[in-house]
Amino acid sequence: MLELYFTPDTCALASHIVLEDAGAEYRLHHIDFERSDQRSPDYLAVNPKGRVPTLVTPQGVLTETPAILVYIAQLYPARQLAPMDDPFEFARLQAFNSYLCSTLHVAHAHRMRGHRWADDPQAIAAMQRKAPEAVGASYAYIEDHAFVGPFVMGDQYTVADPYLFTLAQWMEADGVDPRKTPRIAAHREMLHSHESVQRALSAESA
Repeated sequence: MLELYFTPDTCALASHIVLEDAGAEYRLHHIDFERSDQRSPDYLAVNPKGRVPTLVTPQGVLTETPAILVYIAQLYPARQLAPMDDPFEFARLQAFNSYLCSTLHVAHAHRMRGHRWADDPQAIAAMQRKAPEAVGASYAYIEDHAFVGPFVMGDQYTVADPYLFTLAQWMEADGVDPRKTPRIAAHREMLHSHESVQRALSAESA
């Protein structure tokens, strides 16, 4: 059985949704950031990075959202959650998810976790002021150049969709006006009604 370590309102939601999409048998483990569970010896023994998500598989432990999403898609090929039979389209999916992970999410983190990059309170405050511009620029790039529609890759739902949905839930908190990226806003609204998304959200709010 797969085991997902998650924290509500984090990027772990994307992996949770895809487990639901896949119809996977899995167990959830709630890592409470307020109690600093991520720094506990027990959790660090599972994931020394002290972050979420973490997916425990029969073969070992996986971390990093893009890797987890593709693993689930490959584990359940009948669900067609990634274009496995087309090398270029699969690489394009990976490029999109890599951009979310390495650029958009990092820009968001400068608002939330400036202490990762600086100790000076003024430097951290400067990062927080810059975050809306950096996050907004990332969404503008996606809207104009990377998003096909109605789903990220086109007509086919893939693991990129719950990943974008998860990050796009934070747009307003990041100081980004969703009206400036109407296709992403419409995608967020569309995915919110998906059964897999609702089941994951419900489980994480329990």
